Amino acid sequence: MKKILIIQTAFIGDAVLATAIAEKIHTTHPEWIIDFMVRKGNEGLLSNHPYINEVIIWDKQGAKYINLFKLLLRIRKTKYSIVVNAQRFAATGILTAFSGARLTIGFDKNPLSFLFKKKIKHVVSTTKETIHEVERNQLLIESFTDKVYSLPKLYPSAKDDAKVAPLKSKSYITIAPTSVWKTKQFPKKKWIEFLNTLPKDLVVYVLGAPTEKNGCEKIMSRSLNPLVINMAGELTFLQSASLMKDAVMNYVNDSAPLHFATAMQAPVTAIYCSTIPEFGFGPLGPKGKVVQATEILTCKPCGLHGLKACPETHFKCAFLIQSEQLLANLPK
Repeated sequence: MKKILIIQTAFIGDAVLATAIAEKIHTTHPEWIIDFMVRKGNEGLLSNHPYINEVIIWDKQGAKYINLFKLLLRIRKTKYSIVVNAQRFAATGILTAFSGARLTIGFDKNPLSFLFKKKIKHVVSTTKETIHEVERNQLLIESFTDKVYSLPKLYPSAKDDAKVAPLKSKSYITIAPTSVWKTKQFPKKKWIEFLNTLPKDLVVYVLGAPTEKNGCEKIMSRSLNPLVINMAGELTFLQSASLMKDAVMNYVNDSAPLHFATAMQAPVTAIYCSTIPEFGFGPLGPKGKVVQATEILTCKPCGLHGLKACPETHFKCAFLIQSEQLLANLPK
């Protein structure tokens, strides 16, 4: 029986999308044992995952490289048959190259890829040729699965579902208004305008991390909509995912909550400000919608992952998006 390790210690959304690797491996090799490594803080995403045997946590805070060395010793002791590295950074390259696994796989852009048994070309999406991150990750395991990718998936527990069940008594939407990158954020002013135009009987739950609670509170307090409820910091990752599953619509930036919706096969409207879906991180499936400025802007996109501020200072890619575009995606 083979034992396989998947490594994805980047941000929340990256970890969610990498669950598609586990889904695909289980589909083609249900007898294999799958472990999954994430950065500390993201482990809650994989709670209850039926196909993941063990979640390994890399604590990047404090003694980052001491913890890395401890992980390497642990990995070597486990004697994995295969290690699949979905990242392109040297630290995880060390874990992969010196894992002792019979087959080590990663992208060619990893600085340690010359030591991998198999390196896969990292294909970057362009506006002319798009490859989704899930498709790109599938290339890592294509040699022992097939060419068809699986969708990412999250598994809220019965307790997670019970936690949010009382919130589902009326029709509702969710909004996730924040992002690490400022130029990925639909502006607070625009969120407020949107909230003020919603149907009067539609409940709105605002989602976010504990650190985002105050920002979400500002949006809620300045809105004229009395049915907006701030849930930022009140729910775990999986509880938020469970709530999103049964929403009439989920409105998100180009950020992690978008991938929560995809993983729950929930309806989602992804708002693209400075970035574009063609970069390969857009919604997947028939329930995914994209909204962005209709005017052609020569400055968009200004970066692959978003920036701290608009280089042109006008932020037209966000301010030109109209509430009517968001409203159009509500079911009639």
